[in-house]
Amino acid sequence: MSANIKDWNPEDNGFWESTGKKIANRNLWISIPSLLLGFAIWMMWGIITVQMLNLGFPFTKEDMFSLTAIAGLSGATLRIPSSFFIRIAGGRNAIFLTTALLMIPAFGTGLALQDKDTPLWVFQLLALLSGIGGGNFACSMSNISSFFPKRLQGTALGLNAGLGNFGVTTMQILIPLVMTAGIFGAFAGGSMELMKDSGWILGKIVAGTPTFVQNAGFVWMLALIPLAFLGFFGMNNLLPISPGIGSTVSAFIKILWLYGLACATAGVGLYLYLPPASGGLGLLNMWVALPLIIVATLLVMKLAAFGDMKANISKQFAIFGNKHTWSMTALYLVTFGSFIGFAAAVPLAITVIFGDQHLFDAASNTWTHVKNPNAPSALTYAWIGPFVGALVRPIGGWISDKVGGSIVTQVISAIMVGASIYAGYIMTQAYHSATPETYFTQFMLTFVLVFAASGIGNGSTFRSVGYIFDRTQAGPVLGWTSAVAAYGSFIAPVVIGGQLKAGTPENAMYGFAVFYAACLLLNWWFYLRKNAYVKNP
Repeated sequence: MSANIKDWNPEDNGFWESTGKKIANRNLWISIPSLLLGFAIWMMWGIITVQMLNLGFPFTKEDMFSLTAIAGLSGATLRIPSSFFIRIAGGRNAIFLTTALLMIPAFGTGLALQDKDTPLWVFQLLALLSGIGGGNFACSMSNISSFFPKRLQGTALGLNAGLGNFGVTTMQILIPLVMTAGIFGAFAGGSMELMKDSGWILGKIVAGTPTFVQNAGFVWMLALIPLAFLGFFGMNNLLPISPGIGSTVSAFIKILWLYGLACATAGVGLYLYLPPASGGLGLLNMWVALPLIIVATLLVMKLAAFGDMKANISKQFAIFGNKHTWSMTALYLVTFGSFIGFAAAVPLAITVIFGDQHLFDAASNTWTHVKNPNAPSALTYAWIGPFVGALVRPIGGWISDKVGGSIVTQVISAIMVGASIYAGYIMTQAYHSATPETYFTQFMLTFVLVFAASGIGNGSTFRSVGYIFDRTQAGPVLGWTSAVAAYGSFIAPVVIGGQLKAGTPENAMYGFAVFYAACLLLNWWFYLRKNAYVKNP
């Protein structure tokens, strides 16, 4: 069958049963692992930086938090152009190329991790390119929604997004595992000895153990190469959805052009934001840098687009005149933004808070932090929260179909307010304790609750977008809200890392609680009060 399909009518039961179902399912089951790998490579710095600290790479804890933040910001920014890819380039072309591009940060990270003398800017560039994996979500979801009839889109999108989210858990389990052995032989280089205790899913790995940290990058090549092949030869472009895409080469040029523009705006924004010690100018704080990057990306795309891209982009800009675009953006930041943000920040938070004993000298009124021999390893436990959050995501959609998306969002927002306040309390107790490990169980259970609530909320907000917006705006709104919410993977590491440096980690969680409470009121005002703008239900 040709890669380009001219006639596509999944709402026709006869066509669906005879032809459409097989094609749609084939595209779905190639899309899911591609999206899973995208999430894994996007979020891998949350685990890699923990092991870099354990191995004694010559960077500060703030530098390590900045790497996770750079990847997070890049992935969020790249979602903005990614939401246009299916329309202008075709599904098969977009999924193949964006999956193949992941080989650059994967292979490059493997090479960079072979040497402790690799400069920080190299890791920062690779973290920026890892954002390609985060950007892929927008085009992946847009593509799959086009293949299925309306009655099955919820299931198809739930499988694509839900199983794709398992890329975070897959990464958090697989990377510590592959670092324990030289599975790539002489090609990948030798091992390094741990300077601090580390761990994996089965428990602690003691200091002095040989570790192949470079495998954290190389391992993804084993799946990316066959998946790129499958994407190119097994997926399809739906011409009714993607008219005038032109040749495969021209489609690739459009994708690379828009991704290049977004990478440039993200890179410039980061240069203005990062402190001089991390290679930036330090001219902007995070709350100024983020909106500037978003606005600059939109403007550059609109001004620098060419051909049919310009008209398509202009049409999608109509969503910004709808107030519900902005309310749902805030609510999706509560749910997916929290899920992806804490997935990025919690591993390093575990390492910093529980990896040391925190001793107070009353005479000098100062704190000292020394190695904690009883420290739990982030590499053993960090996967649990994202696993639970991804697992319950379909449940949120199912419950929302029964009782209404905004009711579910209201309940989980209230839960996240309380859980965040308690998490802040536990973090400050542990960070001012000579035996912080005694607080670790409470810390983990609280964050598992946060991940579960955010996962259920992912499903409820997705359902609400479909309920509130018509079909012409629902797709662009999903792309936009998912892009802004993905900035949570930048915000959380920066806020938590900054407050840890200041010795007040509780302030980060209390700040998140205030935001959740404000969004709880926003959700009630727009969708639940007696005279709500859109009663949902």
